[in-house]
Amino acid sequence: MRISALASHSALDVFDGAKDEGFGTIALCKKGRERPYLEFRRVVDECIVLNDFREISSEVVQRRLVELDAVIVPNRSMAVYLGYDAIETMNVRFFGNRRILRWEERIGEKNYYRILDEAKIRRPKTFSIDNVEGPVIVKMPEAKRRVERGFLVAVDRGDLEDKIRTMLRDGIIDNESLKSMVIEEFVFGAHFNVNYFYSPLFDRVEIISIDRRIQTDWDSLYRLPAEVQLKLGKLPRLIEVGHEPVTIRESLLEKLFELGYSFVEATKRLEPPGIIGPFTLQLAVTPELETVVFDVAPRIGGGTNAYMGIGSQYSKLYFGKPISLGRRIAIEIKEGILKKREEMILS
Repeated sequence: MRISALASHSALDVFDGAKDEGFGTIALCKKGRERPYLEFRRVVDECIVLNDFREISSEVVQRRLVELDAVIVPNRSMAVYLGYDAIETMNVRFFGNRRILRWEERIGEKNYYRILDEAKIRRPKTFSIDNVEGPVIVKMPEAKRRVERGFLVAVDRGDLEDKIRTMLRDGIIDNESLKSMVIEEFVFGAHFNVNYFYSPLFDRVEIISIDRRIQTDWDSLYRLPAEVQLKLGKLPRLIEVGHEPVTIRESLLEKLFELGYSFVEATKRLEPPGIIGPFTLQLAVTPELETVVFDVAPRIGGGTNAYMGIGSQYSKLYFGKPISLGRRIAIEIKEGILKKREEMILS
């Protein structure tokens, strides 16, 4: 068996973890973006270079992956570039429940708000533009970056309408962006990305690591004095470009475990057999030490790259050594093979 991934997002962590556990690896690359996977040759055994990522779902590529006994570890880039329909109908085996990927969206019948509500997990209130109350954060695709989610923060309805007009005028968003716009209550608190792993084989929900986002041009703007920010009059784009590792107050771990187990049980009811393997809950911890989940990734999170090659502090408490989420996936696959229970973790 070989472990494969679309060559972007968290693929290097997946490949590095796979090699640590003795698996061969296959990188599904796009021409013009393949260099890292050729340079880091220790962790990539084969690099299949394609003209377009959408070719991954073609019969030719699928046949090749089946011949190589490949198992795909899906990431956000795969969901964006291939689409959920293509992923759900491919003949190649996937690690985890591939049908859960569709629930990452905020609109449509299957969305992560439904999972959070089913799990009775607190999330931000949502508004239409006509009933905005107080500060809000708006999430929508940008005009030139459909594959990425853009963000906008406003203090009230008037401020929101002004900023939308400015962004439309500057071409940052367009009318198509507005169709997918979601307006959420802005929750004041410290932000954490909690990276979990649900193991059917070990029958537990693990907290593997915690990270935070690095965003441009927010990362430079918030370092400026308030008077300079006001004079600039610049709207930060909050484009994700990296992550940094963090820990959380130990007394809050009880709540994080409650969130993780509740989330897993909710996915079992909504999309059987539910989430399998990695998932990330992005949350805010308020001054009252309450947790509010404002985003969900039902697959490996991009922030796990912060622990690639060095492992995470929480993982050591399970395995006696620090490991990354990429290696945790490989451990689960190896365990499934040894126990002849691959059907429990593959789809």
